[in-house]
Amino acid sequence: MPLLSRLATASAVAWTYLVIGHGDFWLASPRLPAEPPEPSYWPSVGVIVPARDEAAVLPETLPTLLAQDYPGDLVVWLVDDGSSDGTGALARTLANRDGASLTVLTAPPPPPGWTGKLNAVQFGVQSASPAGVEFLLLTDADIAHHHCSVRRLVATALADDRDLVSLMALLRAQTGWERVLVPAFVYFFAQLYPFPRVTRPGSRTAAAAGGCVLVRRTALARAGGLTRVRGNLIDDVALGRLLKRSGARTWLGFTGDPPEVRSVRPYPHLADLWTMVTRSAYIQLRRSPLLLAGTLAGLGLLYVVPPIAALTGLARRSPRLAATGFGAWAAMAVTQGPVLRLYGLSPLRGLILPAVATLYAAMTADSARRHATGQGGAWKGRLAAPDIAAR
Repeated sequence: MPLLSRLATASAVAWTYLVIGHGDFWLASPRLPAEPPEPSYWPSVGVIVPARDEAAVLPETLPTLLAQDYPGDLVVWLVDDGSSDGTGALARTLANRDGASLTVLTAPPPPPGWTGKLNAVQFGVQSASPAGVEFLLLTDADIAHHHCSVRRLVATALADDRDLVSLMALLRAQTGWERVLVPAFVYFFAQLYPFPRVTRPGSRTAAAAGGCVLVRRTALARAGGLTRVRGNLIDDVALGRLLKRSGARTWLGFTGDPPEVRSVRPYPHLADLWTMVTRSAYIQLRRSPLLLAGTLAGLGLLYVVPPIAALTGLARRSPRLAATGFGAWAAMAVTQGPVLRLYGLSPLRGLILPAVATLYAAMTADSARRHATGQGGAWKGRLAAPDIAAR
C-alpha cells in the first residue's frame, strides 16, 4: 500500500502537469482556417506521391489530387517505388480517364543510407526543381484529399508566413480494433509532439505528419534537403525537426470537418496495427535499451497505476488512494475526449485507455525485439538495414 500510494501520487502529479502545462496537447483545436484569406498571387505547387504497391488504394486517392480546386499552377508526380502490382500503370490509367495532368516516375533502387520512401520522394523533388515550383506537397498514396485542401494549405502558409504546413490525416477507424487503437495512436503522437509547441517559433518541439506536408522548396533546400534525413524511418518527424532547426516557421494541426485529408488504408486486424507500430516504435526511442525501459516504466506510471490505485483504494476502503487513482484515471480519459470526438466516438472510450496503453507498451517491447533480431523496419517486402534505421 505505501508503495502504491506513492506511485499513485506521482502519477497524479504527472497528469496535473500534462493537463495544464504540456502545451495543450490534448486539445484537437489546431485546425486550418475554414476560410483563410486568399492571396493576390497563388504560387505554383508540385505534388509528390511516393507509391510502393498501392494499386488497392490509388483509385480512391489519386483522383482527389487530380481534381484539386487550386487557382494556381498545380503539377502532380507519382513516383513508383519498385512496385510489383502495376501501381504505375494504374496511375496512368486513372489520369487518362480523368483527363488530368500527371507524370509517373520510376524511382531507382535506394542507394546505401536511404530509405525507399525518402529515395522516391527525393527523386520527385529532383524532378520538381527544373519545373520551378514554389511549394512542394509531400503526400502519401493512401491519402484522399478534399477538393480544396491544397488551396487551404497554401493560403494558410502565405497568410501566416509558414515554411511548412502539415496536417494529421484522419486515419481509418471502421473496424473494432481500428476504433480502439487508432485514436490512441493520434493521442500519443500529440502527447509526444504537442501541436501548439510545434507551431510556436522558438520552441524546441518539432514534427510533421507525413501524410500531408506542404513545404516551401527554397526552405527545404536551405535546410540541406532530404539528404539530411535520408535514413530516417520516421521521416515526417525528422523533416519537421530539420526545417525548424534551420529557422523555418512550421505549423502542425488536425484535419477539419469535413476532413481536408484522410487515410483510406485499412488496418482491419490487430496484427495489421501491431505491425504498423512495431515497424518504427523502437526507432522513436533511438534504439536505446535505456529509453525503452524508461518508456515502459513511464507508460506504467501514467496509465496502469491509476486504475490499480483506484480499485485497490475502493477494495481496501482507502479514500485517499481511491481519489488519487480515480483523479489520474479521469484526467487521461478527459484528455483523450477531443481526439475520440474527432473520430466520432464516445468520450467514454477514454476509460479503457489503460488497457490500450498496455497494448502499446507490448508493441513497443516487441518492436525492440524485432529490431534486435534484424526484423525491424520492414515495409512491403523491403527490410531497412539496422544502420539505416538508426539514423
